[in-house]
Amino acid sequence: RSNPYQTNPLRDGVRRYLQLPADQTVLILHAKVAQKSYGNEKRFFCPPPCVYLSGPGWKLKQEQINTRDLGETGFRVCGYMGLDSMGSSLMETQKLSFEEQPDAKGFGCAKALYISDADKRKHFRLVLKLFFSNGQEIGTFHSKLIKVISKPSQKKQSLKNTDLCISSGSKVSLFNRLRSQTVSTRYLSVEGGAFIASARQWAAFTLHLAEERCTRSEFPLREGYIRYGSVVQLVCTATGITLPPLIIRKVTKQYAMLDVDEPISQLHKCAFQFQGSDHMYLCLSMEKVIQFQASPCPKEANRELLNDGSCWTIIGTETVEYTFSESLACVREPVSPVPLITALQLTGGGDVAMLEVQGEHFHTHLKVWFGDVEAETMYRSPKSLICVVPDVSAFGSDWRWLRYPITVPLLLIRDDGLIYSSSFTFTYTPEQSFIPGQQVLSDVPQDSDKLLDSIHQEFTRTNFHLFMQS
Repeated sequence: RSNPYQTNPLRDGVRRYLQLPADQTVLILHAKVAQKSYGNEKRFFCPPPCVYLSGPGWKLKQEQINTRDLGETGFRVCGYMGLDSMGSSLMETQKLSFEEQPDAKGFGCAKALYISDADKRKHFRLVLKLFFSNGQEIGTFHSKLIKVISKPSQKKQSLKNTDLCISSGSKVSLFNRLRSQTVSTRYLSVEGGAFIASARQWAAFTLHLAEERCTRSEFPLREGYIRYGSVVQLVCTATGITLPPLIIRKVTKQYAMLDVDEPISQLHKCAFQFQGSDHMYLCLSMEKVIQFQASPCPKEANRELLNDGSCWTIIGTETVEYTFSESLACVREPVSPVPLITALQLTGGGDVAMLEVQGEHFHTHLKVWFGDVEAETMYRSPKSLICVVPDVSAFGSDWRWLRYPITVPLLLIRDDGLIYSSSFTFTYTPEQSFIPGQQVLSDVPQDSDKLLDSIHQEFTRTNFHLFMQS
């Protein structure tokens, strides 16, 4: 049984981190599909890939660099983004300059990336390289897989081929181009608690499919693929702010088609009619988002005439987040590859309880930690780590009187002290009755060590429960 009071500088540091996490987070937002360029044209990715830097660890790192490199001024982070097929030369990538926003996040955007017709791949990833202004490399970060398409599909989508269909609960971006001019592109976004049309930043929205008859306060969600004519709700993924229930309509030559019932495809033109309104549609006017009243067509009852600001292009989006903390060590090596945990699997129990940590980018220099307790860890593959679940007594003497579950965060810590946090936790759950016929634990004399040891053995043998949250 490990001694919870043994002095361990690394463990003390982990405890401090858990009390006040000094994380550094890199968030990459990008579209699910990219339209290929042909000849000399350059079809820049729309919406453009964006990078957000957040967390108090960035400021802490700045202070460390300023202390170490006396005279270093103008500390900043810079980056380069390109396609994963490109070489290592930074000339083949686009430079990102990060500007601080009112919420203290750093924001950078790659507006001039494209894929040429010489590139014959069906899929690719974006590669982001980050550096500090003193030349120190932070690390290399990859986007999720992006599908290459030649142009938006004009034919009716079949649910047998769902690659380009948009499902309920997925994330999308909406943008508008007045008179089809690239320079006039505006993205639906949220700022200061209000919906706006931004020329610089775009927001990802979760698109939910709803029941036909619903109100804004009561919004029963449904699964399935989004079809024209469906009632949907747009929820900003960053702020949680929502629009009222909307009916999504297909747009053909600036007309909203009221009788179309088919799956929505990537980069389709669409309009959003406010449910229960009199021909009112979601519309942009300069930087403002307003309502526009469409004109019915007397000769064609299945159509309504829209203006340019009411015609939106819809595209699926992805986000990938990398979180790490350099608060325990002065890390000289890049933080990448950043391991990502995707699932946990528990086997056995008691002294032989084993936990398989599944994910990506694992290597031999990682250890699994249960809160501030290091677990014996074995490297299995880049996608799997095996560790021995620590005895609950490793968390201190309070286990003797434990009557409620203990939940601890799961961390991955590199040999040099670099911390990779995760959204996963492990929960130890005590039985309500440890030994048949015995009184509750609070009635047991405190000097009854023999009984307490037997309770502890039973507890550790049978009571490991795994809870995962993402």
